[in-house]
Amino acid sequence: MCVERTSRLQPGIGFGSGPTGTLRSSLRPGVTVPVAPLLPSPLHSLYGGIGAGLGAAGHCNPGNPAVLKEAVEAVVRSFAKHTQGYGRVNVVEALQEFWQMKLTRGADLRNGALVVYEMVPSSSPPYVCYVSLPGGSCFGSFQFCPTKAEARRSAAKIALMNSVFNEHPSRRISDDFIEKSVSEALASFNGNREEADNPNTGIGAFRFMLESNKGKSMLEFQELMTVFQLLHWNGSLKAMRERQCSRQEVLAHYSHRALDDDMRTQMAADWVNREQSVASTVAQEVASTERELEDARLAGRELRFYKEKKDILMLAVGQLNAANTATLPSH
Repeated sequence: MCVERTSRLQPGIGFGSGPTGTLRSSLRPGVTVPVAPLLPSPLHSLYGGIGAGLGAAGHCNPGNPAVLKEAVEAVVRSFAKHTQGYGRVNVVEALQEFWQMKLTRGADLRNGALVVYEMVPSSSPPYVCYVSLPGGSCFGSFQFCPTKAEARRSAAKIALMNSVFNEHPSRRISDDFIEKSVSEALASFNGNREEADNPNTGIGAFRFMLESNKGKSMLEFQELMTVFQLLHWNGSLKAMRERQCSRQEVLAHYSHRALDDDMRTQMAADWVNREQSVASTVAQEVASTERELEDARLAGRELRFYKEKKDILMLAVGQLNAANTATLPSH
């Protein structure tokens, strides 16, 4: 890939310039750019963890926490019966053993099988815990947890449930799944069949993404989609279009690029610039993102998109605080 093309595909909106000058001047600071996404955003439930895992009968949301709790407990009991016999199961150990088993059986886990827990700092209940799976998917405690240990178990339960569901053949991207998903996308966007066959349209790009990932599981596909969700949220996709990048170039480049610190740093720099143009922009986005993260956590949904958004914004906050400290007058 040539240097010019590489720079045009950078995730930061400040890289390169379009034919009419700098890209930054064409973006409204602090506002997620209201353009059609590269991929149909209303289709989140197709690759969104627990909702898709349970199907219509168990589509969980914050309005029916009892259904979610009952479903999770049922899967944990079933898993325990088939792997450890009857009796109380240690879900934290079971989740780690599940992924270790996948690695032993040849799963492509580039960073190993380690399951990582993250407690939200708090001196009193309710306690909140997040768990990141080896592939990058993230889940959180979905119940009121009076202790840190219970929060850890709650996060492990929902992660174990999704991990188990993800192994079912129905959770693999197949020709039938692709046709159904594209048909639903066309119905959602009032599109026509010609759009689905044209890779230059949003629906066509969505079909291309699905076909490129045929055979992968829903969680694996969600991990890939998180990158594109973040690029859209940050305004990067619009910036790439202004740099004359085609959808095919963007898809080909980012389908094989994992989220890394460089990508997060470039996006954080964009939010620093927005804050410097319009004060309180970052604080407002942090508040909105924290509400989204809380709602998704309580619904038992996959959380990486929301967690990554918050992490990027907090990185921007750190950069802004460092800059403010550096400019304070000395006494």
